[in-house]
Amino acid sequence: MVDVFDQVEEELRSDRYKRLARTWLPVVGGVLLVALIAALAWWGWQKMETSKADKASIAYQRGLESLESDNLVGAEAAFVQAADEGNAAYKALALQHRAGIAVRQNRIPAAVELFDEAAAASRDPLLRDGAAYKAALLLIDTASLEDVQARLEPLIEDGRPFRAFAREALAMAQLQHGKTAEARSTLVVLKNSLDTPREISQRAELALASIAHGPAAKNPHNAEPKKPLEAAPGAGRAPAAQGAETAPAQQARP
Repeated sequence: MVDVFDQVEEELRSDRYKRLARTWLPVVGGVLLVALIAALAWWGWQKMETSKADKASIAYQRGLESLESDNLVGAEAAFVQAADEGNAAYKALALQHRAGIAVRQNRIPAAVELFDEAAAASRDPLLRDGAAYKAALLLIDTASLEDVQARLEPLIEDGRPFRAFAREALAMAQLQHGKTAEARSTLVVLKNSLDTPREISQRAELALASIAHGPAAKNPHNAEPKKPLEAAPGAGRAPAAQGAETAPAQQARP
């Protein structure tokens, strides 16, 4: 009698397992299939991004070499390719070099537009803020004070990498537009800020002394011991993000 009960219980258990299998096996199989497809898609995307970065690296290096040989046409074409094929970092760097070429050709509006594109292309603070800062510098002599302030003030916020440079540029713009009192206040903050580099602090002190002795009130340009553009990182070269010329390819990879 015990054997009969055991046999019945075993048959019931077997039927239960079969029902569970019919219910859950398709679900488990579907989940595994989706996971496999997702893994293959991720692998394919990674491989494609790596290939794009490699192509962009080659084009970017070709652009740098063309710049060194003063071949602006070849450099422009190479940087266009690097921006089109590369990731965000390569795009930002290439756009900044294109902006530098536009400056050398005295196409300032085009250079400002390219710097703006470079600032929007990357989330990296150095690349983003470096491009935005240089765009603002190009407009100091021609744009309104309100436009220049709108570009520089976000760069002055706490933690921004070009904070001191942007504050100095803002003071120079204020002086150029006859806002001596505002410029003095900006320079005092710049001089006394703990995170201001020593060289910029010294320039702020010289500008404050010039204002105090009167020339700045009569001629704002006399208060410029050194223009921000001359002191900016990368001055004297085609404008680019700080360290762009030697940026390793791995920095630009995702």
